[in-house]
Amino acid sequence: MELSPHMQNSTGRSHPLSWDDAAAFLQTAREEGRRIAFTNGCFDILHAGHVRYLTAARATADLLVVGLNTDASIRQIKGPRRPLNPEALRAEVLAGLRCVDVVVLFEEPDPLTLIEMLQPDVLVKGADWAEDNIVGADFVKRRGGRVERIDLVPQISTSGLIDTIRQRYC
Repeated sequence: MELSPHMQNSTGRSHPLSWDDAAAFLQTAREEGRRIAFTNGCFDILHAGHVRYLTAARATADLLVVGLNTDASIRQIKGPRRPLNPEALRAEVLAGLRCVDVVVLFEEPDPLTLIEMLQPDVLVKGADWAEDNIVGADFVKRRGGRVERIDLVPQISTSGLIDTIRQRYC
């Protein structure tokens, strides 16, 4: 699939980045003294809760990397009807947000291998996750980094939006 010119964000790079390109970009950022935050998710139907969460995640560091589940991994997690938006379009939407600096796809069941490769300074997840259940938390903390848990916006979720659409239009 050819990348849309809209998939270029403030880094001047097209997204999603390959793991190697992301690692090289982040190494340069580290050498410049910049701190890197990482979060991950499906971000299937982007909503205000996602934007608030990602904005708060970006506020924890100088750059925000979003590990984005591939379509195949979302089907494994959420079932055969998801995602509603294909990974290329979800990556384009995320890359278009001012608070997101890098988007990287991952197909694995969890982002641990990606976290280990990118070596973020801050690992961010929603406050609905207990810190001891956050994949990669031990790795990040062993390297001197920290884990940030961000409060979610109550009653705003992709599943809730899907339910509303079903109720109103089905």
